[in-house]
Amino acid sequence: MSKIQDFITAKEKLSKVLLKTSLIQSPIFSKEAGNEVYIKPENLQKTGSFKIRGAYNKITNLSDEEKKKGVIASSAGNHAQGVAYGAKESGIKAVIVMPKSTPLIKVESTKQYGAEVVLHGDVYDDAFKKAKELEEKEGYIFVHPFDDEDVIYGQGTIALEILEELPETDIILVPIGGGGLISGIACAAKILKPEIKIIGVEPDGAASAYEAIKEDKVVELKEANTIADGTAVKKIGNTTFEYIKKYVDEIITVSDYELMEAFLLLVEKHKIIAENSGILSLAALKKLKEKIKK
Repeated sequence: MSKIQDFITAKEKLSKVLLKTSLIQSPIFSKEAGNEVYIKPENLQKTGSFKIRGAYNKITNLSDEEKKKGVIASSAGNHAQGVAYGAKESGIKAVIVMPKSTPLIKVESTKQYGAEVVLHGDVYDDAFKKAKELEEKEGYIFVHPFDDEDVIYGQGTIALEILEELPETDIILVPIGGGGLISGIACAAKILKPEIKIIGVEPDGAASAYEAIKEDKVVELKEANTIADGTAVKKIGNTTFEYIKKYVDEIITVSDYELMEAFLLLVEKHKIIAENSGILSLAALKKLKEKIKK
């Protein structure tokens, strides 16, 4: 089966559970960029983010035998709720390991989707290790937040929707954390429209993909320090690194100050509140405009 068919199959499966997040044309950000800009508001998606796409696609692709074992994931937020929702829709058990520092509202939201929540450790890495221990001990199927092809195919359905709605799209700017979202979007978009440009955006304080491309290998940052906590990833995945290397044209980094500016503009002009990680692409528009001028 060709890669594009994997994305199409994922889109068909997801059509049963996704909300339609139509593109929003933005006069203010178009002015910032010097080009027509559209926003894909995945913050309005079920569970509040795009993460439901990859998680649901992964879970529905499990065999009946694997589904009987149940799934496990580690997350401090969006991936947790995506996995919990996907498991509930599939009628299987889900265990989510979250750091003890996770805000109560995120813990409760995950429980509301029927998942069993285990609080462990102070940071995400502690929760990840615990989840892998439980995977080994209890036989659960681990659902990785980004470094998994079924997850990547699910996230990439966003590209199919964008090009279906706006075929003349020239550039797609995509936030990068672990790299699952940009891997899927870049691969699907380049297959459908090879001339399209895919630009990744990372926080200055957590530029793990930028550094990996520069070094031509996956590297681990000493720290990930940014207000965009959803993309504060010290090390991208091995699988996502290969996708990024092959399909992504460029990576831009932005400061926390630039993020805050974009956040305020989005709230003021569009009355949309999104988390900082989701605003990375908007924060990069001024830099992109300068690059295009050159």
